[in-house]
Amino acid sequence: MHDPAGKNATLPLRGAHNPSSRHEGTTPGSFANAPDIGGPRTFSSPDTPGMPAPSEKTAWDFMPADWTFEGGRWHAPAGFEPVTQLEFARLGEITPEMRRVAQREPHLTAEQVRDEVAAGRMIIPANRVHLGYQLEPMCIGRASKTKVNANMGASPVSSGTSAEVEKLRWAEKWGADTVMDLSTGGDLDACREAIIRESKVPIGTVPIYSMILDRRIEDLGYEHILTSLLHQAKQGVDYFTIHAGLRQDHVPLVRERLIGIVSRGGSLLAKWMIHHGQDNPMYTIFEDICDVMRRYDVSFSLGDGLRPGGLADASDEAQLAELATLGELTERAWRKGVQVMIEGPGHMPFDQIEYNMKLQRTLCHGAPFYVLGPLVTDVFPGYDHITSCIGATAAAYHGASMLCYVTPKEHLGLPKKEDVKQGCIAYKIAAHAADVALGIPGTRDWDDELTKARAALNWEKHFDLAFDTDTARAFHDEDLDVDTDFCAMCGHDWCSVRISKEIQEFASGKAEGFERGRPARSAALTAEQRIILEQRGVLSQEEIMRLAHKTRAAVGADGSEKAACHSDVADRATAEHVQTERLEGPAAAP
Repeated sequence: MHDPAGKNATLPLRGAHNPSSRHEGTTPGSFANAPDIGGPRTFSSPDTPGMPAPSEKTAWDFMPADWTFEGGRWHAPAGFEPVTQLEFARLGEITPEMRRVAQREPHLTAEQVRDEVAAGRMIIPANRVHLGYQLEPMCIGRASKTKVNANMGASPVSSGTSAEVEKLRWAEKWGADTVMDLSTGGDLDACREAIIRESKVPIGTVPIYSMILDRRIEDLGYEHILTSLLHQAKQGVDYFTIHAGLRQDHVPLVRERLIGIVSRGGSLLAKWMIHHGQDNPMYTIFEDICDVMRRYDVSFSLGDGLRPGGLADASDEAQLAELATLGELTERAWRKGVQVMIEGPGHMPFDQIEYNMKLQRTLCHGAPFYVLGPLVTDVFPGYDHITSCIGATAAAYHGASMLCYVTPKEHLGLPKKEDVKQGCIAYKIAAHAADVALGIPGTRDWDDELTKARAALNWEKHFDLAFDTDTARAFHDEDLDVDTDFCAMCGHDWCSVRISKEIQEFASGKAEGFERGRPARSAALTAEQRIILEQRGVLSQEEIMRLAHKTRAAVGADGSEKAACHSDVADRATAEHVQTERLEGPAAAP
């Protein structure tokens, strides 16, 4: 029977937190699972039927052979000195880094952070050397908010050290939680050193790029691998992408792929294995690699060398075989006391994302999943920050802990500053959307504040709360550079927000502290806002200059009175005249 009021509808509430600290608004809250911090589901989406169940094991099940369990706790052998965050957590110690993480994740206590690190479900990528510079400790894990990584790096045909440091600062400005230096050209050592010393966020690298400088991949030997890793660890790199999961037996599985191996590291190591007829050297000497990384508390980012590079190759035998090997390597790294996260796809149809996230949760025992996208379609080059942001939102909701951004230049070239900004913003959108959906406490407070500002038609507060204040203000002023009680989308008479605000019975637009003043001409555009409008290519240079140089005198206002605007005028004809003559006429020109 039709139920127009929806009174008989049963909402799928499962006990998730309301992401609003004050339970504002009328929404019933998140449809995600009840939080399970300390358990395998932490903040998690409901499982679609047929999804793999979480692993029953954690890092506690893969302890070093010389540790003993007595009196309800684990004990290290005599003379043992903890080095890594994982080792401190296993001994029950709360490090300064764990305390700082708890301050940055206010829904978690320092004890919860310690316990999640001990279980292997969270890492704190913080090289002991980098902590001596400007590093601000952070965490990656499903119990915390979703993080975003930005890739950058010089190539043989583009950029250099100074440009990459500038991009680092730009990425930090636009919300990158970590940065990977993927340089393959120029002075890689100097570039890496400069980025580490300047960064406040953890820095990751793919060390094999440096290992093959001035040599063929076929000539790469075990000793050089370890020497290169030690050098980068001493520089302060916080996490290494090591493609140790791609085995010799996996290589034949990619023969029929449409696009083969798209990972740089994966393709290089596949070539090495074919040439030598031996297994992956990173797999063969994995314990030795662990020993090097442990000395400086460098975290593993176990690389997905067989990630799919197109929808046609997603969730294939090669990809899933490598993922199973990454689960094995996770266990081996934990036994060595090294922190681990796992890298994931790639290009993937939307319907396969949940399965891949939850299979990783099973095979890798809940170790944090760090995914590239995934891109949910292949046919929009130049817009892949959007195609991948869609997949990234689903990935984060279904279990990914960190999202590696994709920029508009993906597949096409090395990202420039504006590409870095667009990639960071797209992925901050994905991460934030997933956190709200998962019911992580307090994550919707920001949204609620902006909603109240919007309801009150308080433009200044609206723009202040916007993630990108300059763009929001510039776009508004492009059509109507007056802070009125309506916007240019609807105009005065048709503005539903204004009408709702004026209905006395409604709470809308009446929140304390969000009241707006009388309409007024907005301030001149900043240099940044002018650039935004110039790049849009919509306004003429004359129109941009008019907006940039507007003055109060142009609307006949001295220092004591507000600028007039046509929302103050009841008569429509008079309103149109005021708008045309006083706000857009010759007096407003520079």
